[in-house]
Amino acid sequence: MRKVSTAMAGFVFFGAISVSAGAYAQASTDGAAPAAPADAAAAAAEPLTVTANIGLFSDYRFRGISQTGKRPAVQGGFDLTHESGLYAGVWASNISWISDGNSAVSAPIETDFYGGWKKEIIPDWTVDFGGLQYYYPGSYPSGQFFPRPHTFELYAAVGWKTVTLKYSHSLTRLFGLVSPDGQDTTNSGYLDLTGTYDIGFWGLSAVGHVGHQWVHNFSAASYTDWKIGLAKDLGKNFSVSVAYVDTNANEKYYTAANSGKVLSKATVVVGLSKTF
Repeated sequence: MRKVSTAMAGFVFFGAISVSAGAYAQASTDGAAPAAPADAAAAAAEPLTVTANIGLFSDYRFRGISQTGKRPAVQGGFDLTHESGLYAGVWASNISWISDGNSAVSAPIETDFYGGWKKEIIPDWTVDFGGLQYYYPGSYPSGQFFPRPHTFELYAAVGWKTVTLKYSHSLTRLFGLVSPDGQDTTNSGYLDLTGTYDIGFWGLSAVGHVGHQWVHNFSAASYTDWKIGLAKDLGKNFSVSVAYVDTNANEKYYTAANSGKVLSKATVVVGLSKTF
């Protein structure tokens, strides 16, 4: 089992990183993250609509990296949408990646706050612009080098029918990450392409996703992730999903220090969710 020294505590990234060389909340979701916040706007019958969601997943995979040490996650949130296309929401999940990387930290929850504007500009084509604050409340060590993992990203997306291309850009350090030589990772970016397809049989839909995380000033931590899965509508706003998730991330940077678990390895994520 590899350990992270006190001097290296600030190198935590996405999934409780352990780095032997000395050095992660739908964005693209694999065990979920905030659901596409403005999707409800398209179906809104009233000027202002409030929706909610809750789910149980076998793992919380954010951009392909486990946020819960390969353990289950309970997640949920609320979305407020307006007929103009404006939206705002909040979403939360249990996590363990921060404390898995440094046992001196107690931060078991991820809370995301987001808002933006999404609208169909021409038939079948939509645009989406917004910002998302990832916030990790908890107790952090004092007197140690431990950059806070709180992260703010701006994003822009264009969608055609059920295919979406999205880019997210960090205006802060990317989940507290700094490079081995002390440079921060502000201005990192994530590009993802996600598509869904209604199979037309037994209430099944297929989903495919590929994304790439660029880590500014720390290219060795950059990687590509991908997912393919199925979802079934169970009726009464319940759905069940199963997905194969994988990455080509360098395991050296995505291993939990306290458990030795490689958080970037391929897995199958199953989940049950309900919207209100």
